[in-house]
Amino acid sequence: MANVEGKDPGLHPAPVRLNRFLAMAGLGSRRKMDVLIASGAVTVNGTPAATLGIKVDPLRDRVVVNGATVGLAEKPVYILLNKPKDCITTLSDERGRTTVMEYVHVRQRVFPVGRLDRNTTGVLILTNDGMMAHALQHPRYEVERLYRVTLTRGISDDDIKRLRKGVRLEEGVARVRQVEIVDGSKRMKVFLTLAEGRNREVRRMFEAIGHDVRQLDRVSYAGLTPSGVPRGSWRFLSKEEVLWLKQLVGPERPARNKAGRPKV
Repeated sequence: MANVEGKDPGLHPAPVRLNRFLAMAGLGSRRKMDVLIASGAVTVNGTPAATLGIKVDPLRDRVVVNGATVGLAEKPVYILLNKPKDCITTLSDERGRTTVMEYVHVRQRVFPVGRLDRNTTGVLILTNDGMMAHALQHPRYEVERLYRVTLTRGISDDDIKRLRKGVRLEEGVARVRQVEIVDGSKRMKVFLTLAEGRNREVRRMFEAIGHDVRQLDRVSYAGLTPSGVPRGSWRFLSKEEVLWLKQLVGPERPARNKAGRPKV
């Protein structure tokens, strides 16, 4: 589908510790990578990695493990897709179902950050930056997701209180950051903010309190919205937006719900 804003900001990733770089390349845990580095199996630009704390540039340095080159083969790109209904969040599907990848056409091999259900619409980030994708999904950073939930019947004040208190699911209590009824919706639409991304979490929370979800739309992810991006279309994130994401998952991340997110 269409790219509504075709400019790639072309940001360069910051240097990272070698063990983290190897872990994000899928070779194992950081601890295992430390053992691998200490064994002498890793070289950086042709030189054996001498110390565990060495940092590498993901784009400029050539990292080789047991004779095989690993790492990023291309510059990182960051994309916002306004996901439509009836497509699944995966790279491919053996059953021939439509995937989100059929809506995004770039030369880089990008992948989705997290998942949206087949019939859930809205903001989905795609990238080829494994480190960024991992951080955005890590519970430590509490990246906020805002959903507009359309129910099959009106919701009561007691049910709102149950959501705010926390809803017990099979794997534990699911907690919301904020919940409010959409004005003029006859109490059938709710804005729900979460800071985690469990499988089908929103739908299961409402099922647990006796409600069926008719429509689910993610209207914001990490403060990024689909404004100006029609359903089924996409755009590159701006330089400002990418820097905002890096700040969110960095060591000096902004306080929750404070100003500073990019204008979109």
